[in-house]
Amino acid sequence: MHTTSDAVGVTSVTIRDVARAAGVSYQTVSRVINGNERVADATRQRVMAAIDELGYRPNQAARELAGKAVRSLTVLTSDTSLYGNATALRGVEEAARSAGFTVSISVLDRNATLDSEQLRARLTRPGEPVVVIAFDAAGARALELLPPDVPVAAMVERPPGVDADPRHVWLDDRLAATRATRYLLGLGHRAVHCLALPSSTARNAQRTEGWLDALREAGVDVPPPVEGGWTPRSGYLAARELLSRPDVTAVLCGNDDLALGVLRAAREAGRRVPDELSVVGFDDTPASAYLAPALTTVRLDFEGLGRTCFGLLHRLLDAAAPVQEPCAEPELIVRESSGPHRGGIG
Repeated sequence: MHTTSDAVGVTSVTIRDVARAAGVSYQTVSRVINGNERVADATRQRVMAAIDELGYRPNQAARELAGKAVRSLTVLTSDTSLYGNATALRGVEEAARSAGFTVSISVLDRNATLDSEQLRARLTRPGEPVVVIAFDAAGARALELLPPDVPVAAMVERPPGVDADPRHVWLDDRLAATRATRYLLGLGHRAVHCLALPSSTARNAQRTEGWLDALREAGVDVPPPVEGGWTPRSGYLAARELLSRPDVTAVLCGNDDLALGVLRAAREAGRRVPDELSVVGFDDTPASAYLAPALTTVRLDFEGLGRTCFGLLHRLLDAAAPVQEPCAEPELIVRESSGPHRGGIG
């Protein structure tokens, strides 16, 4: 079998090797790789079997198919019902469409164990470029498992250090959480409690880290964060126990869905918001301005993040691709659910 060497000691299968193994022309292999529908199903299956058997790296097709650009991508995400994921996905789709790309979406099961072969099978075409929304553990795991030959860009939690992967983009929700916590402390609350999101890693979520930063900076007691989950129900269940303590007068929530659960739990507990309890959310979902009381929250530019992430991937594929506009900075939106501490136990 004829092969070519990309580097000393590294032998790569060519598109012609795949064609020879499948008994077709290399033009037919290129049509299969690029999703051309004018290929018989039996022929397509034979070509895909040859690709798998030979371990062909399909992204080499971009170099071999007369310079034809890759014009499709797959987005991997664990939950399109979450506001941040859905809005970031919209940003990716809009930017990709403007650039002439089609977008496929593969939803990851947050509770399933995924291996690299299963993940590779989720790509619409072998070697297709990928965007990963890695805000949670499922997305972070998928990002780790992607083969090195797959072009990828990812939206992640803000890295803790300075040596960030240049293929990753993020919003500074850690700093935003610090500012939101400072705001509550500035209202006179002696303690600010945290209803935390799960982290994408073994460490605290970055919003939780930002809350900790502000409390340590202020030299006040740091209560243990409460694991809140993602949904209004999980926020409600966690808040029922938390609000049984009269000294709890301010709660920073990991997202607006958790805050919605806290508002319901506060109503049932007879805790008036904001007179007896201040609640701050995160994300500024469309409904947050229309709750009663309207929710104070942190506005994050998820859509801009999605556009930025696609732009990064586009430039990995084509150095001449345009640079996307930067995301808007996180912004605290003060509404009715937060107010001055009015004394008492807290």
